[in-house]
Amino acid sequence: MKNRHFIVLVTFLLIELFSFKSFAQQSFDLIVVGGGASGTSAGISAGRLGIKTLIIEESTWLGGMLTAAGVSAIDGNDKISGGFYGEFKQGLEEYYGGPKNMATGWVSNTLFEPKVASELLQKLASQTPNLEISFESIWNTAIYEEETWTVTFVKAGKEVTVTSTLLIDATELGDVAAAQGLKYRLGMDASGVIGEIYAPVEANNIIQDLTYVATLQDYGAGADKTIPKPANYDPTEFACACAHADPTTDNAPTLDCGKMLDYGKLPNGKYMINWPNCGNDYYLNIVEMDRDERREALKAAKAATLRFVYYIQYELGFKHLGLAEEEYPTADDLPMIPYHRESRRYYGLVDFTLPYVLNPYTAPNPYYRTGAIVGDYTIDHHHKKNLEAPAIDFIKIRVPSYNVPLGALVPKDHKGLILAEKSISVSNIVNGATRLQPVVLGIGQAAGTLACVSLKTKKAPAEVSIRSVQQTLLDQGAYLMPFIDIDPSSPHFQAVQKIGVSGVLKGEGVPYLWANQTWFYPERLVSEYELVDGLRPIFSELKDFWGASGTSLTGERFQMILEKVKPNTPLLEIAQAYKRTGLSGQFTTDKKLNRLEVAVLIDELLNPFEVEVNWEGEFK
Repeated sequence: MKNRHFIVLVTFLLIELFSFKSFAQQSFDLIVVGGGASGTSAGISAGRLGIKTLIIEESTWLGGMLTAAGVSAIDGNDKISGGFYGEFKQGLEEYYGGPKNMATGWVSNTLFEPKVASELLQKLASQTPNLEISFESIWNTAIYEEETWTVTFVKAGKEVTVTSTLLIDATELGDVAAAQGLKYRLGMDASGVIGEIYAPVEANNIIQDLTYVATLQDYGAGADKTIPKPANYDPTEFACACAHADPTTDNAPTLDCGKMLDYGKLPNGKYMINWPNCGNDYYLNIVEMDRDERREALKAAKAATLRFVYYIQYELGFKHLGLAEEEYPTADDLPMIPYHRESRRYYGLVDFTLPYVLNPYTAPNPYYRTGAIVGDYTIDHHHKKNLEAPAIDFIKIRVPSYNVPLGALVPKDHKGLILAEKSISVSNIVNGATRLQPVVLGIGQAAGTLACVSLKTKKAPAEVSIRSVQQTLLDQGAYLMPFIDIDPSSPHFQAVQKIGVSGVLKGEGVPYLWANQTWFYPERLVSEYELVDGLRPIFSELKDFWGASGTSLTGERFQMILEKVKPNTPLLEIAQAYKRTGLSGQFTTDKKLNRLEVAVLIDELLNPFEVEVNWEGEFK
């Protein structure tokens, strides 16, 4: 109990420290409502970029689903971990002594204790200039008049009023945007309306199951941490919990209760109980309820989790596994909030739907050129606890890795608001991929960066330069394109990202198990036609040029094509650029150029990335 008292004391002191800062300044450039995954990322990113930012958070922790909801196993982006997510992941690796020490369960390569992640995020926040945080603060009203937000929130029984120019709705369920009267979708879309053949014929209000996670601790052989038998306990509720089969294979389910637990095995002898198969997923649609109604309704989800914990202890015999008593600052040792897999989905400047994920290059619009967030996890929906949910085999919707267009974060009908968390403009099906932790952290970083560019240029978010936002994200080590084979440690990372997001050289997407891929293939040779075809939409000088063959591009032919756009470019200038950019070897007229070399040279000599695009991805 002494350790618990110490944790409570430290938490209280941190809250008081942040709270003292919060009341030192009542006017901000940016207010972020919600200190969850996206809100934390947005606030830290904006603060680092020089924006005076306030995060208003109800709990005593930062991180939301990563921490306060106990979903401490990262889904996806293991090979494309850039930007703030990459920094967060690296911080965890440093704490645990390397990535191998975090690969403790089979659901993920990155598992961690929630309180460790919370402490890491609070440390990063405390080191961020221009960022203030008000914990244990419940937002009350948010009014936008004369291009200024006036936000009230309640803290310690007192109402506080703050103002800002911009606001990011990073609440778990999109509550601030709803209070503005913005239109949204909730539940499954109709296939004929959304243009997705996998969607049901008729729309419905069915959302994904939520989960009240439990974190268990191994108290050692001989210990009996069995909780009292919960009310309404029936072991048949969990009868198939130990049956498991990877849905990406055709293998039959196997009965293995140890494997069920090892799914979310965390470092230091702990277990994340977040199990969909006859486990503690629970269907409950509380999105449109008020705060008191939600609190009351969630008691049922929490009770279901306690029944499952009792089942694990009593029926399966794991009596030595008990609720981790020092993990959360809660009286019942459960997380502070449930894991919400779905929110209101607002209408943005663009709507990110399945065709843009399946094949971004042949989709109706080239949204990929406006990409600001990347993800590689497959489309994953949880509907096993709702028998009325249409039978959609989401695993069979095979997609490559993808990028999310920046316009999905900008609402159509509000010039001072930016969307974050799971409330961005996506279809119900695509939300099954964009809801995952690395993507939501990326959404937050993009939202904070968008706010920075908007404020510094004194333009509304809908009017900013998309390329300026993308460049600022690149400077933070974030991915714009999900190329798996060129990471931010490469000196040519930015060049490849810019050429990729300009569409000059396209990637190759591969649906692959639980970690989909897009390859740039830097060593692959480029044909003359491939280069001209990629440059033609950007440079009108190549519109009527058809003198490019399918043969491999040589240095001599590269100069010939280059001069169509940039006349009088001598071979010496190309050779100097080749050397200046650190490419290996030497540039010669007969050298066959690979994709990396072409990307770096085109970026250096033509810089197609500077050509602006609109929200649909068309070149201006």
